Amino acid sequence: MATVILVRHGRTNANATGLLAGRAPGIDLDHIGIDQAALAGHRLAALRLAAVVSSPLERCRQTAQLILDRQAGTPHAPVDPDLTECDYGQWQGRSLSDLATEDLWSVVQSQPTAVIFPGGESLSAMQARSVAAIRRHDAALEAEYGPGAVWVAVTHGDVIKSVLADALGMHLDLFQRLNVGPASVSIVRYGPHRPTVYATNTDSGDLSWLSNAVHSGDAPVGGGAGQDAPRTP
Repeated sequence: MATVILVRHGRTNANATGLLAGRAPGIDLDHIGIDQAALAGHRLAALRLAAVVSSPLERCRQTAQLILDRQAGTPHAPVDPDLTECDYGQWQGRSLSDLATEDLWSVVQSQPTAVIFPGGESLSAMQARSVAAIRRHDAALEAEYGPGAVWVAVTHGDVIKSVLADALGMHLDLFQRLNVGPASVSIVRYGPHRPTVYATNTDSGDLSWLSNAVHSGDAPVGGGAGQDAPRTP
């Protein structure tokens, strides 16, 4: 049972100005996004990562590199197009305030399974490819490095929300209840019986406990003892 750490890319100028960047090229981290990604790298430095898998878009590859810069070894670092941003089609490059006036906006908010972006992808298709990619990498890394393997997937907000919804057993129509901030860390372990979600949308806190975590695959009745106290600097 490997552990995947889902990391959203750091903030971009498009995020800061309310533009839907989508798959547009040349969208880089801004100065705050660089700091956010560096902090994620600092948190993850306590772990020996088996891999850092990234969406091919620049903002994710930049975030992945800031994580890799803090690793003592050289983790496997592939780029996977199945972890790329949703194809928002004709919505790409438009302002969120403008998109909020579209009839489709309310459907995106309340019934994502009914959404196909004009000239683009459906949210259901986005979830299917991204969940399949996460599970594929997870199984391969566990087979190569063993059940204690910990790895990172650097991708996008809606992608991570859809992966978390799947892990939580939530219908995709409920995934807007989840929030995933820039450079946030979420943690999922795919066990023999079910996925277990250990964290969502965290931007601080010690992660070293993941190195020594022991998992039986069964849920602890009553909640269990939890991990050891965080290390102090």
